Amino acid sequence: MVEFAIALPLLVLLLLGIAEFGRMLYQYNSLLQASRDAGRFAAGQAWNATLGKVDLPSGGALETQTKNVAVYGVPANPNGYPSVVPGLTAADVQVSAQGTDHVRVSISYIFQPVIGTGLPALIGDAIPMNFPLVATTIMRAL
Repeated sequence: MVEFAIALPLLVLLLLGIAEFGRMLYQYNSLLQASRDAGRFAAGQAWNATLGKVDLPSGGALETQTKNVAVYGVPANPNGYPSVVPGLTAADVQVSAQGTDHVRVSISYIFQPVIGTGLPALIGDAIPMNFPLVATTIMRAL
């Protein structure tokens, strides 16, 4: 009984750590898929045959639609769908032309564990527990 009482907090901490790591991997995988979907959407629409290169004006409708695809999974969100990852916004998504015939979609997201944003330290500052997750996709325009 005494050994169990000593080992239980360590086992629970290990279990919570494994669960948080799994949740982080799940969110990273969701971000990767969202960046691929947004890159595929932008690559299919960004090619300007007249100019012979990718045409992605900053702040244009295509950029806004691509960011919506990355965040919500659809080009327009009239029904108020939730974001693919909690807390993800269009400001976290960058869409740009890479060279003359490629499109780049990058999503920067800060993962926050359920247990909090930091571990208290006995000496000095708290240990931060926020991890930056970055998912980038580069696709050739069609």
